[in-house]
Amino acid sequence: MLFIQAIDDSHGILPIGPALMQEPSIAIIGAGIGGLCTALAMQRAGLRVRVYEQAPKLAEVGAGLSLSPTAAHALNHLGLGEFLRERATMPEEQFARHYRDGRLLMLSNRGRSLLERFGERYYLIHRADLHGALAAAVHANDADAIQLAKAVRGLRRLEPHVEIEMADGSIETAAACIAADGQRSSVRTQIFSPEQPRFTGYVAWRALIPMEHLSALDLQPSSGIFIGPGHMVNVYPVQRGRLLNLVAFAERNTWTEEGWSIPAQRDELLEEFSGWTDTVRFIMMAIADGALFRWGLFDRTPLERWTEGHLALLGDAAHPVLPFLGHGAVLAIEDAVVLARCFATGESIPAALHRYEIARRERARFVFEESRKAVRIFHASDPDRYSRSVGNVTVDEGLGLFAYNPVNCAI
Repeated sequence: MLFIQAIDDSHGILPIGPALMQEPSIAIIGAGIGGLCTALAMQRAGLRVRVYEQAPKLAEVGAGLSLSPTAAHALNHLGLGEFLRERATMPEEQFARHYRDGRLLMLSNRGRSLLERFGERYYLIHRADLHGALAAAVHANDADAIQLAKAVRGLRRLEPHVEIEMADGSIETAAACIAADGQRSSVRTQIFSPEQPRFTGYVAWRALIPMEHLSALDLQPSSGIFIGPGHMVNVYPVQRGRLLNLVAFAERNTWTEEGWSIPAQRDELLEEFSGWTDTVRFIMMAIADGALFRWGLFDRTPLERWTEGHLALLGDAAHPVLPFLGHGAVLAIEDAVVLARCFATGESIPAALHRYEIARRERARFVFEESRKAVRIFHASDPDRYSRSVGNVTVDEGLGLFAYNPVNCAI
């Protein structure tokens, strides 16, 4: 159990500038996508960081990740633009198809039109590839920045510093602490909200399938969604077409497990999606034993605040969203760049963190609400309503998700 103890024995304010170039550093809890993006953004702003990760080695789950133009702008800013263009799949178009017969409902341009309107395009990437690139970049800047096997047991707010107690009994001191420890963040629960998550009524399955097992598959374009009553299947290639990422959603009345990597059986997935087009079932039948996982989707009420003094939440810890628009990691990446910009221009740490929260609150709530709305379109009882609901633009463009740039937005 994480404990947080406030000890306000000083009311001093640690200014931002040279004092943060030295001891103590900025502490980041969690070495996932959000934590590592934050570390890299802070480093590029000239700050010293320490990332505390409870796992004994760096690893990321085998899953695909969609990156909108907003995330691409952020990654370009962090120096990963060339990596993105070399390692990610760059779809020109994505489809929406009917679940029963596979007929095309809509094509959405994810390349040329997005470049023209927003200055960047859509990218599809293996989550582990991006995670590895971020870790390598952080490590290249500071070989000691990422601390493994460092589970956080408690925080003490010793203004103007934060004291971090590790499970091994060691104590670390930081000028500020950023909790990027995911949807089930202990810091969120203990400091900002003890609210328990609520089951949404949706479950999901994920798998990565080698394309060599799908040689007979003729799917053009190669990425998109199949829409059915109360169900949806999303497929897209990663690792430059060597793997196909599958995520399938279904509605359920009850569920008890929130975990991301609960093993599942291929037969249960096939039964859930009986009556679906042969294309979907062919893909599902190609899933290898032990390669399928499921999880329940849980919801949390948006926080009114996610900063306090020298502490802040980031990514899913601050504003978890449902995955129906593929923007969970995107928001964390955006957060990281905006947070570092606030540190670079803030007159104090509390002021910088408060500015970060204000700058991100409207954007995060917008994505949260639109993700909830999107599932009602994707899971409509009549899939033909999809094209009528969306019109001649993509859902995402119509919602304005891409009209944002964390590199130059107001802070």
